[in-house]
Amino acid sequence: MIVALRKQQETHQAPVIPDEWFAPKAKNKGEEEAVVRPSLSYWKDAWRRLKKNKLAMAGLIFLVLLTIMAVIGPMLSPHSVGDQNLRNQNLPPSGEYWFGTDKLGRDMFVRVWYGARISLFVGVVAALADFIIGIIYGGVAGYKGGRTDNIMMRIVEILYGLPYLLVVILLMVVMGPGLLTIIVALSATGWIGMARIVRGQVLQIKNFEYVLASKTFGTKTSRIIRKNLLPNTMGPIIVQITLTVPSAIFAEAFLSFLGLGIQSPYTSWGMMASDGLSSILTGHWWRLVFPAFFISATMFAFNVVGDGLQDALDPRLRR
Repeated sequence: MIVALRKQQETHQAPVIPDEWFAPKAKNKGEEEAVVRPSLSYWKDAWRRLKKNKLAMAGLIFLVLLTIMAVIGPMLSPHSVGDQNLRNQNLPPSGEYWFGTDKLGRDMFVRVWYGARISLFVGVVAALADFIIGIIYGGVAGYKGGRTDNIMMRIVEILYGLPYLLVVILLMVVMGPGLLTIIVALSATGWIGMARIVRGQVLQIKNFEYVLASKTFGTKTSRIIRKNLLPNTMGPIIVQITLTVPSAIFAEAFLSFLGLGIQSPYTSWGMMASDGLSSILTGHWWRLVFPAFFISATMFAFNVVGDGLQDALDPRLRR
């Protein structure tokens, strides 16, 4: 057939196209219903891309195991968190004391997992407080705009300029040291970063067509923010939350290390690291190594998960 067409072209004749070229192609049974690529929602596609990030998945697995051990870890040891035995003080890790003992003969293994409860609780509660306050404040400032936005953001800049340690010390004087004081201190100025991110996203989205349509139909401002704006800003918000938790954990550890944080009988990784710092010179390395390791590993895990979520939730990387 092709040879015949070439001969016609050589003799300058108009090519004759055979009718069988226009015959429909035979289809196999069920071929018309075959789907080349499964339909994926935004969140399913983000999860699929997150699973491809091995470092982020390793960090996520570590955090899940850490949470499980914080719940059941103290139950795995025959010793209690408050058991003191001066005859067993500063014992190295062994079959009976897996992480060794401290200067009062208390089991470090049990204390590490009780410390994990406090540190994770402080981090999660501080992140939730930043989430709620930051979304409300940033959403209102970004949606209203104009004079309201200027006044609200000037307040944010004033709070941002306050020294963080000064705020904590003032709260310690007013409220007294304790777990509640730490959470309030972390939440007092921690929501500023969340508010700025939410404001920037809302300023970008509020002029989209579907938001203007909601305004045209007379929808209330609170409903527009809740139904139209916030769902489309959840990607950056989730990433910011994963980065807020390790910051709060480190801040609590830092304050406890300085003696401004959790007080006895409670314990946290920061307090344990503070108690174990002097033991390095005496050769009792386990008293500092274990709490310092879990602080570092937890912060690293949250950060790699946050970076993985940032890549997974970025719509520009979606294929």
